[in-house]
Amino acid sequence: MYRDVSSCNTYDYGDAVYWDARYLQEAGSFDWYQRYAALRPFVRKFISTSASVLMVGCGNAVMSEDMIKDGYEDIMNIDISSVAIDIMRRKYQFIPQLKYMQMDVKDMSFFPDEKFGAVVDKGTLDSLMCGTDAPISAAQMLGEVSRLLKPGGVYLLITYGDPKVRMPHLMRPSYNWKITLFIIPRPGFERPEGCSTPEKSYLEPAPLTDQGLLSPSFVMEDPDSHFIYVCQKMDDLNLNNAAPYPLNTNVL
Repeated sequence: MYRDVSSCNTYDYGDAVYWDARYLQEAGSFDWYQRYAALRPFVRKFISTSASVLMVGCGNAVMSEDMIKDGYEDIMNIDISSVAIDIMRRKYQFIPQLKYMQMDVKDMSFFPDEKFGAVVDKGTLDSLMCGTDAPISAAQMLGEVSRLLKPGGVYLLITYGDPKVRMPHLMRPSYNWKITLFIIPRPGFERPEGCSTPEKSYLEPAPLTDQGLLSPSFVMEDPDSHFIYVCQKMDDLNLNNAAPYPLNTNVL
């Protein structure tokens, strides 16, 4: 498990100094990877609107706002950048369902065990994987996520990392996670003209081997797809009996 250099550049995305400078320079909001409209089927399927939600690495994205508009009632947003948190606190000061705190995801000891019913991560683990001491940072963050999840709670990870580089971090036995993988194309992706293969439904879980890797016969339509890992925290008795969740269009 090494530093994830496949999609990194010279920036240290795990560094608060980098993010403070970036948020000072950039106006407006920005959502990494996917907007809420594309993620809504997964969010609505796996996270109850009444659940206490932790949004890690919230930045200046509008996803939490969109979730509140969609009926979610309690979202705690954290980010390592004090600049981003100050901006978002001012922006949403009149929306009590949205709370903001400056915090490092590697140490969330401010919160007690089993505090949240869901943790949503859109690119934050990826940032750590581009930073220094990446495997250690990832283990610290994921250990905290596991600690904070209630039994039955879900860690929803949206990432560019395929199972070869993400599953070694997610499959630690101490987390007791039942993991289901979904793959969705990047925004704006169009199938090549004349493509004769049947169009895949991204609402269907991707087939995984016992080692947590994609089945050798599985072919992604979009080579730059995003991966959605649904990690449900199980107790020891139920971990081996849990089945992947089916998704259907009634959540669209």
